[in-house]
Amino acid sequence: MDENIVWHNYATTKAQRSEQKKHKPAILWFTGFSGSGKSTVANALEAALNQQGAHTYLLDGDNVRHGLCKDLGFSDEDRIENIRRVGETAKLMTDAGLLVLTAFISPFRAERDMVRNLVDDGEFIEVFIDTPLDVCESRDPKGLYKKARTGEIKHFTGIDSSYEIPSNPEIILDTSKNTLDQSVTQLITYLKQKHIIG
Repeated sequence: MDENIVWHNYATTKAQRSEQKKHKPAILWFTGFSGSGKSTVANALEAALNQQGAHTYLLDGDNVRHGLCKDLGFSDEDRIENIRRVGETAKLMTDAGLLVLTAFISPFRAERDMVRNLVDDGEFIEVFIDTPLDVCESRDPKGLYKKARTGEIKHFTGIDSSYEIPSNPEIILDTSKNTLDQSVTQLITYLKQKHIIG
């Protein structure tokens, strides 16, 4: 790092920002195959949290590739950089006292752990959407699996690129078995048990 770059401390602290919001900051990191339900569950959870007065922001894989990560492709190297950028953004948002929801395939364990290590203990909540690949492929909401099977898309997770299952996620959901309401309820219950929300 350039020796002329110096970290500035602020008069307002993370604790003060959190106190103002009446809940603790955290990152809920939704990971799983394309079509597993990450964005759907994260979106529904954010709506439920918003109704309860929580201060939230949802970072979605497709959305950040329209701006923050629009210069990146889908090679392993670009996927790693994509998650690094999102992780640093989520860290800043937790410093602002927010509950940050992220919906990314994020196939590599090392990158998810890297984000976990950016924030304080208990602030990274890995939500593994453990929906079977065949179910995800049968849904194929964007037609991506079909393109991957014909070779039109390369480096597609679950087809010709690997997905490393979380070793010890805080929450496991299977959207082929749970309804959307059941998934949101499970997440809200966890956040209350951990005293992140009241």
